[in-house]
Amino acid sequence: MDPKEKKTKQEEELKVDDIQDTVEGQSQNEEATEATEPLTAEEKLEKELKEAQAQIEDQKDKYLRLSAEFDNYRKRTVKEKAELILNGGEKSIKSILPVIDDMERALTTMETATDVNAVKEGVELIYNKFLSILSQDGVKVIETKDQPLDTDYHEAIAVIPAPTEEQKGKILDCVQTGYTLNGKVIRHAKVVVGE
Repeated sequence: MDPKEKKTKQEEELKVDDIQDTVEGQSQNEEATEATEPLTAEEKLEKELKEAQAQIEDQKDKYLRLSAEFDNYRKRTVKEKAELILNGGEKSIKSILPVIDDMERALTTMETATDVNAVKEGVELIYNKFLSILSQDGVKVIETKDQPLDTDYHEAIAVIPAPTEEQKGKILDCVQTGYTLNGKVIRHAKVVVGE
């Protein structure tokens, strides 16, 4: 064979090989593409599923934390309320303790005292101190002297003829003092009213 023919034959063989390679490559690419497309869709669905599951877990975690936080808040407020009920009067009681100390000293002094006026003055000081402490805690005495009867604050336990025309319907005497706590009546004043 002639070198030219040999060269041409080799070129043709190369071309055939190239064509076969190209065809094989295309068929492999088509097969790969066909195989890849469903995998891509599956992978995409798997990825979306994993993301959705992660979001669900995240939301569950947030819900559980919020639920636990609310439960702790509820328990804490119940505990605080119970403590307030149990120890609510602690401040008032502590403020009254000095009055009790003064009363004990007055009782001790009365056993040996010879001056009644001094003892009386001491008891009045203790009484005024006690009223002052109550006033600081919001307790006020309900006024009754020469006041008209007000059933929101007064309880008429007796009605007697009024000595003068001006005293009709007014309080003549207070049998038991009434008190308010921060504006709310905690004990009505028991009074005698003129008619």
